[in-house]
Amino acid sequence: MAKSDTLSAQFFAAAERHPRRAFLREKRGGVWQGLTYGAAREAVLRGAHFLAAQGVEKGDRVFISAPNSTAWAIADLAIMTLGALVVPSYTTSTFDEHCHVLKDSGAVLALTSSGNLAEVVAQAAEAVPTCRGLVLFDDAVLDVQLQRLKPLYWQAGLDAAEATEPNINIASTDLACLIYTSGTGGAPKGVMLTHHAIRTNVESVGAMLGASITARPQRFLSLLPLAHAYEHTGGLHLPIFLGAEIWYCEGVESIASNLLEAKPTLMIAVPRLYEVLHERIERGINAKGGISARFFRQAVRLGMQRLDGVGLSWREWLWDRVLEILVRRKLRRRLGGRLSYFCSGGAPLNPDIGRFFLSLGVGILQGYGQTEAAPVISLNPPDAIRIASVGHILPGLQAKIADDGEVLVRGDSVMAGYWNNPLATAEVLKGGWLHTGDIGALDGAGYLSITGRKKEIIINSGGDNIAPARIEAMLSAHTDIAQVILVGDKRPFLGAVVVVADDLRTASKTAQGARIKAVLNAVNAALSTPEKIRRFVVADAPFSVENGEMTPTLKLRRHIIAAHYAEAIDALYK
Repeated sequence: MAKSDTLSAQFFAAAERHPRRAFLREKRGGVWQGLTYGAAREAVLRGAHFLAAQGVEKGDRVFISAPNSTAWAIADLAIMTLGALVVPSYTTSTFDEHCHVLKDSGAVLALTSSGNLAEVVAQAAEAVPTCRGLVLFDDAVLDVQLQRLKPLYWQAGLDAAEATEPNINIASTDLACLIYTSGTGGAPKGVMLTHHAIRTNVESVGAMLGASITARPQRFLSLLPLAHAYEHTGGLHLPIFLGAEIWYCEGVESIASNLLEAKPTLMIAVPRLYEVLHERIERGINAKGGISARFFRQAVRLGMQRLDGVGLSWREWLWDRVLEILVRRKLRRRLGGRLSYFCSGGAPLNPDIGRFFLSLGVGILQGYGQTEAAPVISLNPPDAIRIASVGHILPGLQAKIADDGEVLVRGDSVMAGYWNNPLATAEVLKGGWLHTGDIGALDGAGYLSITGRKKEIIINSGGDNIAPARIEAMLSAHTDIAQVILVGDKRPFLGAVVVVADDLRTASKTAQGARIKAVLNAVNAALSTPEKIRRFVVADAPFSVENGEMTPTLKLRRHIIAAHYAEAIDALYK
């Protein structure tokens, strides 16, 4: 069985300590239902036996693509209990992307849910010869005909399996998962993370959160997909380390109601969630108007003063106490009433959004990380938040700034490398240091700030990594487009600045727009959801060396182009 320092052993130790404590909760048939740690332990053991019966052995890779659920978490732990590797894939991925992950990882089994996702995954699994089996979490009938694979059902498999511990020796240095992340070439690479890397990361985050969090039971509301390294570590294995509950959010549209129902103490999400919450709060206040709006603005103003260290007069101090009851406490109740902290990562958080929530007494901790670091690298300490920074480097990690400004990191949570890709591994792991590709600075108090990126990777406000070069090449292949760059860094979706072909330049704006929109529709059909281009700007002149938008070697100067069209680009997102 697993040794004490593996992720599976961490779970079994938590189940032994808290067998009756609530663990996993999800809404089924409109009612929240779930498992205790003790019941989950039995389900994990049954899941391990079921998977073993399908031929899964130590070192095998098992693919999962499904919405967050109790079954997803149990499967993750069951796979690791066998010493096999979890290989998650996004539910928004295309057929080709699922095929790439299945083929590149050599996955022997694919797990998925139902509906269109299950059909796409089933066809991808059928197309990859190394995949020997298909398991559905939901009791659904597929509408696609498979020649080679016969779907099995997860719950039926668990019901028929034993709940005894498998006799498998797992070391902390063994790989726990392959999490695929996009690179500059656009082809996702499998990041190899060991049990020790993720456990070290979890323990370091726990140390940064401090005893005020780790000493009492916590409740997480899980929203980010478990295929995301941030949620896989911070939304599954961190709660297990803390002996916490995990409630699975029904979706972005249900955040408001699920916050009230789950009453979480901690929630991990990307900046886009906080942008959405901010927008909803502002819209609600503006719609109310009157004295409610005035009180709210005063609460924000006085809260900002306190954040900035500006002293309050005795009248302001008294008024601030009143607003604490009339405004801030009411807002916190709308967020469930028990929230200690929102944790923001996966993309840069707009400091103004962070300050807005902090001014209203809603704790928010910005951090920074990469899948290659399991994934958290830094986090703001709860007792000393500097929201414009990404916080202190985690205990157990070292960081330094290279001569060119790149952030370098080393420590036990850094990946073992990229799966079957020694060249890509050598590019980012040099002398034991992970070269993050991000430009940053460390101040005298040890706070890290990220100021830019060496990599030409767009990270949207949802935390999705998008390599623009491949998509730009697809767009430029169409005769109506001469040149194009994608935009959308820290934004909710991709946009484009398009130089139309010569024969379109004399056409009307309406005609140009219709032709470009047709190209976008055609290209978008082959892209995953985060990669789709929703809006565009037509450039008023070609990108050239003469106007400074290209280098002498004819490479696009993205930052110059983005600056030239900044106003038009901003308008895309209004």
